[in-house]
Amino acid sequence: MKKTLLALVATSLTLGAVVANATPEQDRKDLVKLYTSKYPDIKLNQYVYGALAFDKDSMAQYTSIMDFPPFGEAIEQGQKMWETPFKNGKTYASCFPNSGKNVAGNYPYFDDKANKVVTFEQAINECRVANGEEAYKEGDAATMGKVTAFGRTLSDGMKMNIKVKGAAAEAAYDAGKHHFYARRGQFGFSCASCHVDNAGNRIRSEVLSPAIGQATHWPVFRGGDNLVTLQTRYVGCNRLVRAEPFKVGSAEYNNLEYFHSYISNGLPMHASVFRK
Repeated sequence: MKKTLLALVATSLTLGAVVANATPEQDRKDLVKLYTSKYPDIKLNQYVYGALAFDKDSMAQYTSIMDFPPFGEAIEQGQKMWETPFKNGKTYASCFPNSGKNVAGNYPYFDDKANKVVTFEQAINECRVANGEEAYKEGDAATMGKVTAFGRTLSDGMKMNIKVKGAAAEAAYDAGKHHFYARRGQFGFSCASCHVDNAGNRIRSEVLSPAIGQATHWPVFRGGDNLVTLQTRYVGCNRLVRAEPFKVGSAEYNNLEYFHSYISNGLPMHASVFRK
């Protein structure tokens, strides 16, 4: 693995598609242009399938598994959690517009009053606390993972719709962008090293996925029924390149998710899916 990572470092372009002073929308358009120019046979909407878009056999396997997903019970448990009333009789649906349908694509958003990025997971915890319940640990797959596994499916088909308005929101977005392109760890890798510069290339038997589309489908079930949230995946990626990870729910990861989600604007959501 170490030799493979070092080989990817050698081919990495760093900041290949996105310039430092570009607007969020220019960042998104530049990345779309990069991928669609490099892979003209792959339609933009296919990028919601990540690396599967590059491999017909893997895509066929995915389609077969999603017909009868082995993790259906976990999503059903999440639905029960979503629909079970709190002690005061209210449910999660009371905390979101349209009872939580077609709202997850608006997250993360920048809260001007709190002066910070708010993720969907944090909105769920705010709902719990407001209704007299204890907050979940954001990285806990058995609680937050399951309730979001169902809660996000209520927005399946919704197009990502992240807003960046105002100087403070732009600063948070830029912080997330900087995190995405900054090299870290013993291998000196950035998120972009794999998912921009080497998207579509192989690392051993795995194809590296493109950055656009990645934020549309979390949480995912890896290898069958192992539930993984987006920020838990950030932790895993940092460890893979031997960098000290931040905490799930930290400002660093929230800002990264803000940038990461914005660049998928306009792509349809499809949560709680199979991944290798």
